[in-house]
Amino acid sequence: MRTVQTMKTMPVLLGALTGTAMLSASGRLTAQTFPKTPPAAMALAPAQFPPFQEVTLANGMRLLVVENRKQPVISVSLSFAAGGMHDPANRRGVASMVAGLLNKGAGTRDADAFAAAIEGVGGNFSATADDDFLTIGVNALTRDAKLAFSLLGDAAQRPTFPDKEVELLRTQTLSGLQLERSQPASIASRLFARTVYGAHPYGQSADEASVKAIGRDDIVAFHRDRLRPQGALLVVAGAMDLATARQLAQSTFGSWTGAPKAAAAAAAAAAAAPTRRGRELLLVHRPGSVQSNVIIGNLTWSAADPRSYAATVANEVIGGGSEGRFFRILREQKGWTYGSYSSLTKPRGVGTFRATGEFRTEVTDSAVRLMLDEIGKLRTAPVEAKEFTERLGSLTGRFPLQVETAQQVAGRVAAARLLGLPANYVQTYRQRLAAITPAQAQVAARAAFRTDSGVILVVGDGRALYAKLKAIEPNIRVVDIEGAAIDPAELTAAPRSAAIDWNALTARTDSFTVLLQGNPFGYQKSSLVRNGDSWTYTENTVLGPIVNQQTTVTFGADGSLRATKQNGTMQGQAMSIDVAYAGGKATGKARTPGAQGMQDVTVNADVSAGTIDDNLVAPLLPLMPLKAGASIPFSVFQSGKGTTTTMTAKVEAEESVTVPAGTFKAFKLSMQGGEQPLTFWVSSEGQRQLLKIAFAGAPIEIVRVK
Repeated sequence: MRTVQTMKTMPVLLGALTGTAMLSASGRLTAQTFPKTPPAAMALAPAQFPPFQEVTLANGMRLLVVENRKQPVISVSLSFAAGGMHDPANRRGVASMVAGLLNKGAGTRDADAFAAAIEGVGGNFSATADDDFLTIGVNALTRDAKLAFSLLGDAAQRPTFPDKEVELLRTQTLSGLQLERSQPASIASRLFARTVYGAHPYGQSADEASVKAIGRDDIVAFHRDRLRPQGALLVVAGAMDLATARQLAQSTFGSWTGAPKAAAAAAAAAAAAPTRRGRELLLVHRPGSVQSNVIIGNLTWSAADPRSYAATVANEVIGGGSEGRFFRILREQKGWTYGSYSSLTKPRGVGTFRATGEFRTEVTDSAVRLMLDEIGKLRTAPVEAKEFTERLGSLTGRFPLQVETAQQVAGRVAAARLLGLPANYVQTYRQRLAAITPAQAQVAARAAFRTDSGVILVVGDGRALYAKLKAIEPNIRVVDIEGAAIDPAELTAAPRSAAIDWNALTARTDSFTVLLQGNPFGYQKSSLVRNGDSWTYTENTVLGPIVNQQTTVTFGADGSLRATKQNGTMQGQAMSIDVAYAGGKATGKARTPGAQGMQDVTVNADVSAGTIDDNLVAPLLPLMPLKAGASIPFSVFQSGKGTTTTMTAKVEAEESVTVPAGTFKAFKLSMQGGEQPLTFWVSSEGQRQLLKIAFAGAPIEIVRVK
């Protein structure tokens, strides 16, 4: 009986599960009919916000409370007009350093005690500085509100700025800057801002010289002058009412008085962003790059400009995500990139439009042309109704997810107030976007996306890109990664031979230990042996369980390359290099780490006389003409890639360095042009020898043992 029942119901069950057939009233199977179009969108429901309550304390601090008792948490932020635009001209980066030190000793707590206090109640503390504002934030359970306000008050009013914390942050900042110089995206962003903003503070950024120049007195002075209660904005969002928030704010900040120093603000406001009458292409030469980072953009307007709503919608259409035109065409149709997007920055002053992408060198010019074409189409042709509706729906549909938590609400509300936006900006933002029409978006695109008077910036190998990009925009400049001008003729010049005294080369054996955060993590042993008219360099490197490799490079007594062989593993995956040099050519194969894992490379490239193999850079560095202030460019063949690049060793200083082998007077050199910025120390007295290698942005050092 059970079997018969199952047989009778099987067609219905199958139809329900597969959605392909159903029984008609007559008992016959008929095709299921599905809708061919999505249902009409429902009316837009406004995002729900509790009332925003705002008062001003006697000392001029504004208090804004957004009460929401869905969860027993609060998010408190305190913002000052103390962003990077207020940095002194020769102290760029001081605002960020102040922000980074506010919890490294405040009130009666040192850095460890401060961290333990907030982490002990499951909360968190943050302090950041953007171009316009410095913001301190604390998130905690409502029951720990007194502690949250106490920590916020100490950080804002009573930071101690201990010398050791200042120096530690300086070291970390300098390491970060060095690492950024190896990241094409960071290089592009920094030089784009400098190009479009000119002398305006938004276009300036910290560099090694300015960070080294910042003393504790500068940090104390910036805090004293800029972090003042008058005009500061205190936002409390979450499970707390106005009366309680006001009481806590008054007890924490009520006795604190003063206004920010006007001179810095006036000086910053005096610098106007430049007006650009024509288009310019800036090619940032990064030798050996196999891909290019592109930014196409221009100045726009402030966040308070009413055109921002329509421009936001237009930006969503062209590059606001994986459904934007850039992504769909450049990635999905062309396969030229992993992603291409666009964005609008909305500071208190003049903002920017930026269209970005990373492309293989050989398609960079085609990608730039296509991006310019798509921007032009959006400026001149209305967006088709279906595309517009989908992109607008995605934009408005995401907004409720961006204001779910107390921290998100506090951030949105604080930003709106600080940027001078209307009091009801956050509450009405979604409705204002939804009201934009295709025609309005097109008008805004014409005003905001100005390809005829903007900047095209490309970071990549200038040798391969210059002629192609000049055909797109004749008004082209070439600079290095620091922004210094390069004569385009240098891009076609023969590679530079390494300035090495080959007669000074002697047989030797070297031993190094690898340190990770100061602890032994591996070793590197090498030897250099003369065999008749050639030299053989061998190296064995072990980095814990991650890397185990053996390298052999053979070269002539005059430095002419003959062969490179390497075998080993990285994280358990085999890697190898087998390259021979003859007749000005390098041929062979390699299996080496790449951006997407291990990659197989067929090597077949021209190699000019005087070029050295990249595995020889470290052992041959002591034979170069090192002296204080020297900058030594040389041509390097990357045998694992099959490409030639130019590296530059810059002698920064002469200093004392201590390694397990002893204490030495040494040249400190920064190496540029490789995959990652490195710092080398080479003894400057007696027989030259490599003493130490440090990796920017990573706690790894290689130090001489003997």
